[in-house]
Amino acid sequence: MILLDGKAVAKDRRAKIKSEVDSFKSKFGKAPGLAVVLVGDDPASQVYVGSKEKACAKAGILSQRFDIDKTQNVEELDSLLNHLNADQDVHAVLVQIPIPKPFEYRSVLELLDPRKDVDGLTYDSMGRLWSGHKSVAPCTPRGVMEILKYYDINVAGKKAVVVGRSNIVGKPMAQLLMDENATVTVCHSKTPSLEEYTREADIVAVAAGKPRMFGKEDFKKDAVVIDVGIHRLDSGKLCGDVRFEELGGHASAATPAPGGVGPMTIAMLLQNTLDLATAIETRKLK
Repeated sequence: MILLDGKAVAKDRRAKIKSEVDSFKSKFGKAPGLAVVLVGDDPASQVYVGSKEKACAKAGILSQRFDIDKTQNVEELDSLLNHLNADQDVHAVLVQIPIPKPFEYRSVLELLDPRKDVDGLTYDSMGRLWSGHKSVAPCTPRGVMEILKYYDINVAGKKAVVVGRSNIVGKPMAQLLMDENATVTVCHSKTPSLEEYTREADIVAVAAGKPRMFGKEDFKKDAVVIDVGIHRLDSGKLCGDVRFEELGGHASAATPAPGGVGPMTIAMLLQNTLDLATAIETRKLK
């Protein structure tokens, strides 16, 4: 079984991004700028944002962090997004989710300038993705496609099953696979006899959100298994949606969790920031 090592792929991609950022600075006289908005004090979000800040610094991307206290008014967030939309030195904006009530992520999607939507989640961005005219794709599904490409796994003509239908992972994952000519089925919590679908697939991308839900018996021999899930068990150990230890000698290739898709999510955040910055600064020159 091929270990689809997201850490190795991310390391390679981040080195290339660093070089591309250096070229961007030489051409435009500034660094790509990412604004990260953190609403509330969710501990996991604090960790994620910290990791993103470190990754930006290593890549040469200018990262700015904006904290909104959960006791503040919704208007505070709206005002900040309007400011970031207009800021010439901010090319990309990420609002870390989840966000606490009374804040609503739907309001963020409606207010954020799609040209700065680094996670590809605004309604404009999703419409572009599904119509074949994307600017950037959501970071996690894009990271999955980069892993498949890195390991020369061709998806054209293959049967692919995506488990999960969220706008963040499941739906865009299905679209990106279709863009590469896979035949895709999307399954979810209401799909009866789910294993009947996964056992027929050449490629399975699992984003079910349930720890260790899938094992060897849920995949056909020589399937490619992509585990998007990440969970912390009561023991403190991290795991994915798939019982990875069962796949050796059965799957042809699989991602571990942790160490698979996760590192690529941050790498693609850097790539999306660079892509948006390049598009914005290029338009200014025209």
